[in-house]
Formats: sequence, structure tokens, C-alpha cells
Amino acid sequence: MNNKRVENIIKNMNNKGIKQLIITSPSSIYYILGVWIEPGERLMALYINSNGTIKFFANELFALDSNLGVDLVLHKDGDDSIEPIASICEDNTVFGVDKTWPSHFLITLMEKKPNLKFVNASPVIDEVRMIKDENEIGLLKEASIVNDKVMKDLINSLSKEKSEKTVADNMMSLYKKYGTEEFSFPPIVAYGANAASPHHDCDSTFLKKGDCIILDIGGKTKGYCSDMTRTVFYGEPSLESRKVYNTVLESNLAGIKAIKPGVKLCDIDKASRDVIDNAGYGKYYTHRTGHNIGIEDHEYPSVGSTDEEIAKPGMVFSIEPGIYIPGKVGVRIEDLVLVTETGCKVLNAYPKELKIIE
Repeated sequence: MNNKRVENIIKNMNNKGIKQLIITSPSSIYYILGVWIEPGERLMALYINSNGTIKFFANELFALDSNLGVDLVLHKDGDDSIEPIASICEDNTVFGVDKTWPSHFLITLMEKKPNLKFVNASPVIDEVRMIKDENEIGLLKEASIVNDKVMKDLINSLSKEKSEKTVADNMMSLYKKYGTEEFSFPPIVAYGANAASPHHDCDSTFLKKGDCIILDIGGKTKGYCSDMTRTVFYGEPSLESRKVYNTVLESNLAGIKAIKPGVKLCDIDKASRDVIDNAGYGKYYTHRTGHNIGIEDHEYPSVGSTDEEIAKPGMVFSIEPGIYIPGKVGVRIEDLVLVTETGCKVLNAYPKELKIIE
């Protein structure tokens, strides 16, 4: 168990007036205990009381190591898995629960402990997780180095003989080449008009001269995610496509330039978005500018027009503006950035100038 992270969680519990909580998200369990468990329909819950009492409730089928550094309370299939939690809960207090905990578990606990005030406790740990420690920063940098290498190999492998789906299906072999065995998210490969759909599902489309190619890729290396997007062109792009590309690149750079401690994330979004609005493409920029990243590809908070959270040293998030003109062209350029004491550091090194492949 990572005691420092637990201390930070308890400190945030006290700040929010939450006496006790349970954490059930597999990624948050991994963050604290260093073990990844997919519980399926079975119960798994880490109980934390602000007085320092910590217990991990889990099914014995998970075959957990007894040296996790936390008291284990195991149950079997068929047992009342909620009763052991209810038995240690303090009555008449505020009790926090993950937003992802299945309702049938929550309802049962509410019936057993009607004197508790239940609240969503996900912000307690989300706010702790959003500031990466030195070990996490090192892992995120390592994951991005791998992603740079994969992007280079991927772009060098593109050809008119390969469909979107073929490129996507072969991508894992590139990650494995560098010791990464898992995607952060299903990769996006989009040619031509397909690139105007930001979350296009790869299909059997082949390249045509002048097509844009969006490559949105990420791998999970040693438990931490990478995420990067580059857009290249197959053959000479049209004048409009060039303008779109240069506008998105300027937007990406403006968002990065705006980052420093104390700046609201919504203002970083605005710095990026204003470039696209001023170029006349505002209605084609249809998503937020970015999202935090770590154990999961999308973590709290977002970098969007309504996000009032401020940038703090240790936060790592994406800057990924895009323009998507239906039936014509789509361009997105995405980097991960680490907020430092004086500004930010871009974690991706793969070039961003307009690139044409033949």
C-alpha cells in the first residue's frame, strides 16, 4: 500500500467533511495498492476511515497477496458481502462512495445503514490522482517515449495498399517491439473524409491522393498511458487542407503556450479555441481541448470551456485541438504536457510540421 497516497486521500476527506469512504474503481485500487483487479460482478472495496482505519474487502477468488500492506477481509461467493462493510461503518457520519460502484451494492448498504449520509466520493481521490508524483511522471514520460517511436514506425509503414483497419490491426506489433503490451484506448486511423469524424471506427477504406490521415494512438507502459495524435497527408493536400492543418497547429501551440500554474483550464481551452474561431473554423471544433491522463487515458479534470480547475505542477493532460469539415477533411494534433513550476513540458517529441507521404 502506498501510505503517502493514502495520507493525501485522508487529508482531502477531511477537507470535504467525509468521515469514511469506500474506493471500488480498479484504477484507484491500483493507484493505492499496486494491484490491478477486474472484479466483474463481485464486490471489491477499499474502506478508508479518516481516523486511519483501512480495510480491503474482496472475494477470495481474487487470490490476493497477503502482503499488500492492508487488512484483508475476504468473502466467498454466496456470502453477504455487504455485511462486513456495514459492521465497521460509523453511524451518523458522511459516507463517500465511488460513482462507479454498482447500485445493487450501494442500495444494500443504504438499507443496512440508514443513518449514514451517502455522497459521491470520487472527487476525493480524483483530485489526489490528478497531481502526479515523481515516479508517475517518470512512467508517463517513458510511455510517451514509446509512443513517439511507435508513431514514427507507423507513419513510415503507411501505404496505399493498407486499409485503415489493416494499419490498426498491425499496430500492437509495433508497441510490443518496444515492450508495451496494451493499448491505452482503441487506436483511431482515419483516411480522408473519415477523418472528419473525431472518433471514427477504422474500416476498409484505402488511401486516395490528397487524403488527410489522422492517427490517434496510445499504449499503456508499466501501468501508465500515453496518448498522441498526428495528422499527415498522402500526396499533395489541397490549399484548404493546408490552411486547416496550419490553423490546428497554431491552436495546439497556443494552448501549450498558455499553460502555467494558476491558469484556469477553461482559459487554456480558450487560448486554443480562439485561434480556430478567429480563422473561421469554430463550428468545426467540436470537442474539448484536452483531458488529464495517468493510469487511465481519460482522468479528472478535463481541459474544456467550463472547467474551472486551475493548472498545478504535476498535472499531465492533453492539448488536442481539431477541425473536422464533413465530407472534406479532418485534422487533429495532440500532445501530452506536464505542468511545471514555471510553465509546462511537452512529453511528445514526434514532429508536428505538415508532413506528406508518397
